Amino acid sequence: MGDFNLALVIVAIVVCVLVFLFNVYLLINYQHPDDANQAYFPKFVVVFGLSVAAISILMLPADVANRQACRHAIYNGACNLTLPMKDLWLAVYIIDAVLVFFIIPFAMFYYEGDQDKSVGKRIKSALLWVVTTAIVCALLLGILYGLVGKVDFTVRHLSSSATNFPSAWDFSSSQPCIGSGVRACSAYTANAESEKTWTMRTTFPEYVVALATIVGSVLFSIFGGVGIACLPLGLIASFIRRPKAVIARSQYIKEATELGKKARELKKAADALHQEERSGSKGRKWRKNVKAVEKELLQLEEDVKLLEEMYPQGEKAETSWALTVLGYLAKLVLGILGLIVSVAWVAHIVIYLLIDPPLSPFLNEVFIKLDDIWGLLGTAAFAFFCFYLLLAVIAGAMMLGLRLVFITIHPMKWGATLMNSFLFNVALILLCSISVIQFCATAFGYYAQATAAQEIFGHTLQSLCGIKYLYKYNVFQIAFIVLAGLTFVYYIAFGWRRKKPSGRFQLSS
Repeated sequence: MGDFNLALVIVAIVVCVLVFLFNVYLLINYQHPDDANQAYFPKFVVVFGLSVAAISILMLPADVANRQACRHAIYNGACNLTLPMKDLWLAVYIIDAVLVFFIIPFAMFYYEGDQDKSVGKRIKSALLWVVTTAIVCALLLGILYGLVGKVDFTVRHLSSSATNFPSAWDFSSSQPCIGSGVRACSAYTANAESEKTWTMRTTFPEYVVALATIVGSVLFSIFGGVGIACLPLGLIASFIRRPKAVIARSQYIKEATELGKKARELKKAADALHQEERSGSKGRKWRKNVKAVEKELLQLEEDVKLLEEMYPQGEKAETSWALTVLGYLAKLVLGILGLIVSVAWVAHIVIYLLIDPPLSPFLNEVFIKLDDIWGLLGTAAFAFFCFYLLLAVIAGAMMLGLRLVFITIHPMKWGATLMNSFLFNVALILLCSISVIQFCATAFGYYAQATAAQEIFGHTLQSLCGIKYLYKYNVFQIAFIVLAGLTFVYYIAFGWRRKKPSGRFQLSS
């Protein structure tokens, strides 16, 4: 058991380091050039928040491995020598809540503050906004808790008489109880009158966690459902839409000249808007023009990147083109592998969660058989599926941002994401991570039984007044499957086509 625990601790440390390095890489490649060498506090919050989200997902497989560490122990109390998973879960949830409701809003208000103000004034303004938001949220939560902060537990009243210990038992399906008379001692044969509902008030922390999980479940159903399909299909579609060959030099000069002209026009418009801002005329028309300029700037950056791919320059132009081709081939391979995992996820949800009783344990049984081969093999596969679900949520969030009718708030763009957009999406991912954990604990309940996560995600969440029906009728799972299906149809119908630029700035045909 000691060797197993040591291996588990080493794996946990290595995974944490790798997750941190990956998030730093993600930040560097997604950040906007305007944020280079500045905004260090928001960047730290982004890396830390993404790391907490990823590690919280990987804690569920660690919880399973931790349970297995003392499974074959021959003395009592062996499980007390393993990792304190319940305390670790509590710490992660506290850090998650503090980041979502306090640290990230403060970083966003600070980042979006007037750059002409001093650092002290920007900190003061951000603190005022955060405190005001916290007071409003606390009042809203208090009112909701006072009105509907209760749980309904459904129970059955079962009873049987006592008798002397007989030499033989005489039970049958028609007589499951001891002694004669009308009794109900079997839940399977008990009538409807034996069922009762106990209503009791839950604790305030449990209620807050439950509401946060509900909000996260809504976001998870949307982003996860879209992401489980767009993550692999987006990679495959990117390969299909790839540039097939290097363009001629004359075509490159023509396109570059046109983009340079449009860049100068955009700079002139941005300077005019900056002058209006300094003069104090920041009305509705000004904000509309700012959004239009930002949209066209993002489109111009995409066109420049596409042009650079189609005509690599420099002494290593051939090497650059070869790497571009290999990059698209890697996307194809990863897309095919991801599509297999996504199909397995969707099939598992339908077979194990939506059909009652489940047709098969499916992936649960696969993990158990892998554990029989080697102790951490099934746990590693379990971790991969859980982490893939979080990647799907991130892919969905980056694809959708937060779309309200025809407006996209905080979209994620490779090499063109401002730090406020990063912070906003990290908050969404942190909210979703709680629901991903709850979803995985439910989807792999057979494999993850008797873990600290199962103890935390007990019946309280599924028994809250007014909310329990969302879980009773599998609303979130159904929404997840429907959105995954719609996204799949969208990619099959339109995903293989090359996108036409949406802004005014676009390459010539």
